[in-house]
Amino acid sequence: MLPEGTIDQAKPKPLGDLALLLEALAGFAVATLVMLGVAGTAYNLVAPGGWLAGVFGRNLSGGMAAVLALIIIGASLRLARDWIPARARGRASELFAYGFAATGVLYFVELLLKGGF
Repeated sequence: MLPEGTIDQAKPKPLGDLALLLEALAGFAVATLVMLGVAGTAYNLVAPGGWLAGVFGRNLSGGMAAVLALIIIGASLRLARDWIPARARGRASELFAYGFAATGVLYFVELLLKGGF
């Protein structure tokens, strides 16, 4: 039984040095893949033959409509944060980060196979 006003906190088990090293390496790998995913996506978006060039290649009004639609979707998602519980926002941000990590894996494989984006 705990005294009044104290909080029962579970103490983590101490990890060995090797486990801490592996955990740090895994965190570094995920962070690197997320950065590669974000950078590769940004590059493919604005490259001369990239996604925006493909959207605007047909005609200016169609390209502007697509960009405006993306801006409206982004603004709606930003405003919807007030209605999403904090627990769900944490999961959504994790999915976002791991989605970019998966994209980073794809860009890394493409980089190895082709030598570039």
